[in-house]
Amino acid sequence: MRNEMVLTLTGPDRVGIVEGVTRVLLGLDANVTTSRMARLGGEFAIILLASVPEGADLGGAFGDLEAQGYSVAIHASSGGGAGHADWVPYRIEVCGADHEGIVHEIAAGLSAAGISIESMETGTTSAPVTGATLFTMQAQVVVPPSLAADPVWSEAVREAGNRSSVDVIVLPGRE
Repeated sequence: MRNEMVLTLTGPDRVGIVEGVTRVLLGLDANVTTSRMARLGGEFAIILLASVPEGADLGGAFGDLEAQGYSVAIHASSGGGAGHADWVPYRIEVCGADHEGIVHEIAAGLSAAGISIESMETGTTSAPVTGATLFTMQAQVVVPPSLAADPVWSEAVREAGNRSSVDVIVLPGRE
């Protein structure tokens, strides 16, 4: 019997951190099934779902990394992966001049429309000519079947973009 566990780790970026985390998991006969990893500033962040043998002690397994300044949190998965199985996938793309509140405004628009965010990535770049900071966002969302054919939800998300002075594109499907 195996259990699904969600592990998050954050701490200083360095060569070998992913190898170190996966070495610990492999030593416990755990299998990484889904993961997201990124360098954010000078820090590195990992969030992953691992299939772990029943009785495996993940709690004490990361003591060496914690002693090196990494923060590790482990939680049993709620097993809610099939909760949106029949929902319709869409991709949201956002771009415009960077300023505070864009992520909040778009997330609030999605939430108010009853849309669930599956994943989201944001970033900034410099505009080629002016050097102004540009914001970009890509989100994978799922829409309840009862709303998928109704354009009202996508218009609500575009209006959230208008309030933040950014362009929003809603595309069917996944990347």
